[in-house]
Amino acid sequence: MELQTVWFFIWGLLWAIFFMTDGFDFGIGTLYPFLGKSERDKNVMIHAVGPLWDGNEVWLITAAGVTFAAFPIVYAVMFSSLYSALMLILFALILRGVSFEFRNQVDNPTWKKVWDTCIFVGSFLPAFLFGVAFGNIFQGIPIDQNGVYHGTLLTLLNPYGLLTGVLFVCLFIVHGALWLLIKSDGDLAERTEKLVGVLWLVLTGVAVVFLGASYVFTPLWKNYFVTPILFLVPVISVTAIFGIKYFLTKQAFFKAWVASALTIVSCTFFGIIGLFPNMFPSSIDAEYSLTAFNASSSPLTLKIILIVALLFVPIIIAYQAWAYKLFSGTVTDEDLAHDESY
Repeated sequence: MELQTVWFFIWGLLWAIFFMTDGFDFGIGTLYPFLGKSERDKNVMIHAVGPLWDGNEVWLITAAGVTFAAFPIVYAVMFSSLYSALMLILFALILRGVSFEFRNQVDNPTWKKVWDTCIFVGSFLPAFLFGVAFGNIFQGIPIDQNGVYHGTLLTLLNPYGLLTGVLFVCLFIVHGALWLLIKSDGDLAERTEKLVGVLWLVLTGVAVVFLGASYVFTPLWKNYFVTPILFLVPVISVTAIFGIKYFLTKQAFFKAWVASALTIVSCTFFGIIGLFPNMFPSSIDAEYSLTAFNASSSPLTLKIILIVALLFVPIIIAYQAWAYKLFSGTVTDEDLAHDESY
């Protein structure tokens, strides 16, 4: 297998891991104003993600770093074409991070309300815009032979891009609600359990529409018809979505969360496999598309960073596994009483 192909799928895997991990952070933040009825509810929701969110974002840095190192031309064109959307995502992520830290620094209702709003905006906006960005990549970006983008931010807000944004939001809020079920108890857990059933129905409906729209507006299905064995990926996605519902009925919330994680990963790979070998397809002319082969670094560079990845990625995974185990219990009043508690 060629190194470009290996790195293409590593690139996709890193994005999938980021969406799987930070996805529940985005989801809880988006649900924050709707489920946070009391001060305790809000603190439980913040504490459910507080010890983990910054570690989860390591995967975003890793995915961006791999894009820069393995596919520098894609990195350059992506950040010039999607500059406005990516900067909005960056500012929203910064806003969310400081909101977690600043909210409880002053015991004032107005102060807390401001930062509560920032938590919601800083969670919903990245979730939606990541979906919009990937939706546009799936259907093609209007770039010319020089990689120059012929459009504006509004160009990205087309029907398929918006649909993909809605899909990402739905995936993440279901993922976040399931994580909150694991981390909470009492009235908050009861309300979350009722809500997640409704959210699952919405997610399922949006996913069906997305799969149909992908057939109409994108070439994503082409690789699947050429290599039918690849249909296992959307089959896994559908099975995982219904697995969420099955485990919810059994009140096996951790298993439901794992099924949700598998849904996110398999949905991401549905798009990644459908794109291959394209990474940044042109909607102006297919000849202008950036692929894993015409936009990659030299073979020597790919070999070196592959060695680096094989050495350091397992360390990151081991650290995150330890962190998840350390903070695996339900958030209690005793946890909230500590000064360092979020």
